[in-house]
Amino acid sequence: MPLPTAFACCAYSPPALSMICSDPGGCLRSVKTLVRSTVEIPPPSHLPHPIESLRRGNWVKLICGASFEDAADVRNLSLVYTLAGVDCIDCAADEPVVNAVNEGIAAAMSISMVNRPWVMISVNDDKEDLHFRKAEFDPEDCPSDCPRPCEKVCPATAILLQRVFEEGELVQNTEWGKLQGGVITERCYGCGRCFPICPYDKIRAITYVRDPSTTTKLLQRSDVDAIEIHTSGRCTDLFSELWNSLGDSLENVKLVAVSLPNVGESTLPVMNLIYAIMEPSIKCYNLWQLDGRPMSGDIGRGATKEAVDFAVHLAAARNKPHGFYQLAGGTNAFTIKSLKKQGIFQTMTIDGNSLEKSNEDKQARPEQADIGGIAYGGYARKIVGKILHKMPTQHGLPRIEDHPEYLMEAVKEALTLIGPVKGYAELKF
Repeated sequence: MPLPTAFACCAYSPPALSMICSDPGGCLRSVKTLVRSTVEIPPPSHLPHPIESLRRGNWVKLICGASFEDAADVRNLSLVYTLAGVDCIDCAADEPVVNAVNEGIAAAMSISMVNRPWVMISVNDDKEDLHFRKAEFDPEDCPSDCPRPCEKVCPATAILLQRVFEEGELVQNTEWGKLQGGVITERCYGCGRCFPICPYDKIRAITYVRDPSTTTKLLQRSDVDAIEIHTSGRCTDLFSELWNSLGDSLENVKLVAVSLPNVGESTLPVMNLIYAIMEPSIKCYNLWQLDGRPMSGDIGRGATKEAVDFAVHLAAARNKPHGFYQLAGGTNAFTIKSLKKQGIFQTMTIDGNSLEKSNEDKQARPEQADIGGIAYGGYARKIVGKILHKMPTQHGLPRIEDHPEYLMEAVKEALTLIGPVKGYAELKF
């Protein structure tokens, strides 16, 4: 499948300033004051600041979506969550999307003094990975009386259907006429909620694998810091093939992450096999993303259970592979509470073993958190996205900093999510 084309980052042009705020400069200063009083810049360390966060257990990654390619939203999400203090922003391995992330980061750093988060690109070794698919259907095949449940269930507002007369005149909210529109490809991130809900079974999944040659070019950029490889966790052949195809480009990154689900008893042995493939050539830090229930964090409280259970299993495991560990898949506002209930929130180990070590051992070998942190995807996009979509579009693609009151609202939402992981002082706004 040819990859969908995202909006080019260079196409951004600032719309007129929001009429809500009579003093935009003053509103932006208020955002700066909020960020400076809340987001703590850690003291200097011999480790890069994202790695120090992983070591302490307060790493936070924003997942824009491995298949989410709406560059306007990606840019604004990156700006907001950079101001909130995330350590990493994970995005599609697509040049316009990477440009959008870096533009959002630069805009945030021009508003307030914050650390630059690492930029991570996500790729896959297998067409079966749920993160690398798009929904597709022909709206003209839809019966004219269809209630369009796909529109209502889509969390990304990636399905738009309108009725038209046969002559082509657009008609809203009428029972007559055929449908036009369909899936907005760059907004669809493959959650799959529309597939079972279609009453006529018209929606299909289009899967794809990111092109390794495109990935290697992106990894040569100075503003791409990390790569995440999604793999099934069932075998290692496809992973090995992709790893070898990336070759010398991996020397440019600061962090390699591997994302995989919990597939039962074989999970740990497969992880060790994957690390054995990487070990001879890896020259940077490595991270394991424990993918619980993919693309579900916005659904509700229970969505985080699988990720937390996965974390509990790995935290207690012996002979697990070297690296940091991070939750994803179903993470939301309830994840921290669940980790605390299980007794593994920011708990520390030495060399992957129990904390029951002598003081001499602890001084000789630095501790690291059992779970290095949390990646937030669908939930993070949902709480800020509802604000982004209130902005007037006017001309060009909207920049949230041109609407400072919306920016303030969005940053507050982001801080509410990020703050409990980062240990920010109690938020009062």
